[in-house]
Amino acid sequence: MFGIVRPCAHRLSEGLRTEWMAHLCGLCLALRSDHGQFARIVTNYDGLIVSVLTEAQAERTTGWRRTAGPCPLRAMRTAPVARGEGARLAAAVSLVLASAKVRDHVADGDGLLRRRPVAAAARRVAAGWDRAGARTGAQLGFDTALLVDAVDRQTGIELIAGPGTPLLTVTEPTETATAAAFAHTAVLADKPQNAAPLAEAGRLFGRLAHLLDAVEDQEADAASGAWNPLTATGTSRAEARRLCDDALHGVRLALRDAEFTDGKLAHVLLAHELRQSVDRAFGTTACSHRAGGVLLDGTGGPSAVRPAGSFGPVPGNPYAPSPGGPAGPPQPPPEPPRDRRGLIMGCLVWAGLACTCQMCCGTFDDPWSHQRRDGLCNQCDCGDACDACDCCSNCGDCCDSCDCCDCDCSC
Repeated sequence: MFGIVRPCAHRLSEGLRTEWMAHLCGLCLALRSDHGQFARIVTNYDGLIVSVLTEAQAERTTGWRRTAGPCPLRAMRTAPVARGEGARLAAAVSLVLASAKVRDHVADGDGLLRRRPVAAAARRVAAGWDRAGARTGAQLGFDTALLVDAVDRQTGIELIAGPGTPLLTVTEPTETATAAAFAHTAVLADKPQNAAPLAEAGRLFGRLAHLLDAVEDQEADAASGAWNPLTATGTSRAEARRLCDDALHGVRLALRDAEFTDGKLAHVLLAHELRQSVDRAFGTTACSHRAGGVLLDGTGGPSAVRPAGSFGPVPGNPYAPSPGGPAGPPQPPPEPPRDRRGLIMGCLVWAGLACTCQMCCGTFDDPWSHQRRDGLCNQCDCGDACDACDCCSNCGDCCDSCDCCDCDCSC
């Protein structure tokens, strides 16, 4: 999985979480149906936004969801998943942009791609993804040559960029590619009046994607000697943050000008979660779930310290005697003994739970003690006070001190 918009589990209401997963699974299954099992590795968080935008503008029909079979990433549960042209457009865009990413890594000679046989195989895979994306795009009326041209221009721009080159010159090809993809969702949804505002939102989203990738990779690129737009152009992180904040504001303004049938999830992802992505990249916010944030798919983020004022219990034993006190609160009664599995059987059960991702999603019985436990997806406790409410369906007093409701979220 890759992408900049990675929602944390607790920040979406149950309904929005279900919708988000429906689009993620819909993108994955569209890739499998149109391009084979191997293509599913390009499933990414940002690509599903294309599917979300298409559905947000379209009139609801009886065929906009289907029930998918059990999947290990859903703890072997069935689930409703998105279907239709939005998911297929997201698949086509994801293939072409993943192909570009592979070619970029080959050009940079990253890791194993320094070896000629591996690089040659990667180029063949990338070329196949280009053709597959173009084929699906043509069926949907979308010319993926716009994306390929933008990627090709990116290479040329990076070759001539240097100190003093405007940073937005470097991000322009990415902006052009994402603007085209966002605008075509209006065509698929038969809302031509939305093409211009969504193109603007897409352009600014592409700028953010490029800048945040540069910010997150700057130290690693410096260590490996790889090209980085911030380092190459001599742009400070403060200036990069200013550009990101301007882009965030522009995305919100563009969303106001678009007409949605049900734009709640699109708004949450492109207004609120996008802001979280910027804060995360610049280190101004962190998920306080123990050693790191847990995303909706159960993957963990980098280690983070619990920020002041975050929700959740204070770490430690709440029944321990207080400092300086004689005894502290009374001890809770001991739990009755439980039937515990042996070491070998417990390890076998643990392996089964891990392989089916039940330890990440939903609930499960502890392999040894049989106690009922929540999966990692249900334990995230991020520290932004405003995020504890659903800003787009139930605005309350907790949002009065922040700007989460100033962007016309129809609440």
